[in-house]
Amino acid sequence: MQTMFSAGQLRDPGIARANEILRSCVHCGFCTATCPTYQVLGDELDSPRGRIYLIKDMLEQGRPADEKTVKHIDRCLSCLACMTTCPSGVHYMHLVDQARAYIEKTYKRPFLDRMLRAVLARIIPYPGRFRLALFAARLGRPFAFLVPDARLKAMLAMAPKVIPPVSRNDDPQVFPAEGERKMRVALMTGCAQKALNTDINDATIRLLRRLGCEVVVARGAGCCGALTHHMGKEALAHASAAANIRAWMEEKRLHGLDAIVINTSGCGTTVKDYGHMFRSDPLAADAATVAGLARDISEVLLTLGLPEGAPKGLRVAYHAACSLQHGQGIKSAPKDLLKRVGYAVVEPADSHLCCGSAGTYNLLQPAISQELKARKVATLAAKAPDVIAAGNIGCMIQIGSGTGIPVVHTVELLDWATGGPRPRALTDTAALV
Repeated sequence: MQTMFSAGQLRDPGIARANEILRSCVHCGFCTATCPTYQVLGDELDSPRGRIYLIKDMLEQGRPADEKTVKHIDRCLSCLACMTTCPSGVHYMHLVDQARAYIEKTYKRPFLDRMLRAVLARIIPYPGRFRLALFAARLGRPFAFLVPDARLKAMLAMAPKVIPPVSRNDDPQVFPAEGERKMRVALMTGCAQKALNTDINDATIRLLRRLGCEVVVARGAGCCGALTHHMGKEALAHASAAANIRAWMEEKRLHGLDAIVINTSGCGTTVKDYGHMFRSDPLAADAATVAGLARDISEVLLTLGLPEGAPKGLRVAYHAACSLQHGQGIKSAPKDLLKRVGYAVVEPADSHLCCGSAGTYNLLQPAISQELKARKVATLAAKAPDVIAAGNIGCMIQIGSGTGIPVVHTVELLDWATGGPRPRALTDTAALV
């Protein structure tokens, strides 16, 4: 794609990167075949190719974002299926992130939009605040019919029936390895996950320790910054990321780290991109080191070597989170691990398509999100599974709200198969007793 940025514009690192990405696009349209929003809406401007044209025009002209551009960029899930499909290697993720930051700086959203986005940015990344908000949402849910805005209704519906108690395993501490120590790893405990489902981190710690890992929860580490990053709120995102970089680098320098383990794939995609995010920052070298240490839990478990298990008689439908399969390129590892310990693994049709969760997308674009959820739940249910496994809390909440089939994190099943407790989601399911 030909671009016409001025020399002055190209002195901006963000514009320079956008220019590089735009020039790699050859207009082939392969991306439209795998774009969820294009499949739902059928509008070229709601495909990656269409959005690329909008972003090019906006950035090249140096004009403030307009309502049309914002509408179509907001509808993007950042599922990154287009990057998996693209034969030219167009790095759409960096381009759309640049566009969102530009929109945040140049476009004044309607008042309610600004308030909703500000509330999400100031609550979800903070587990204490988020937990209180979930309690409030539970109280307000019976009155949801009085709420005129679909986004507010979606926020009320998000609260789980049971909000788990705080897990003290998420506090800064060190868990010794069981037996010979093979690795020393930092566990990213996350933010929303600590309020929505504490079993995931607990299972991760048990499993890593059982396989010979010393696990540290570093003091000062918290939200990865993904949520605010994808809303274009660069200052908030970079503040969260910088806190993690400092916390993990201090741990690495004082005691050593072999890996930073992440069990929420949306976070993993962002942490692995810290080197790019901080490329022009004094923290650049440390950010690149952290990005190089970041590993999805499935990657670490492959290196540790799970023991093989006998058949469990349990049919597991594996949902591939977009941030894992497209964002990190991890496709077979979780399935291979589940099969290794004895589960029968099945995959739904169109497994490359998003479930519609996508961070805050299900709250800010509820109509499109609901359509994608219905499609995903239907393809999963068609496999008649006993349980659905996924590697991302957002996907778990999204899919779980549309089906009665138990939904668990992949690591919970692996922990159970190797000596851990039965996943809580399976406990009251009569068909599995």
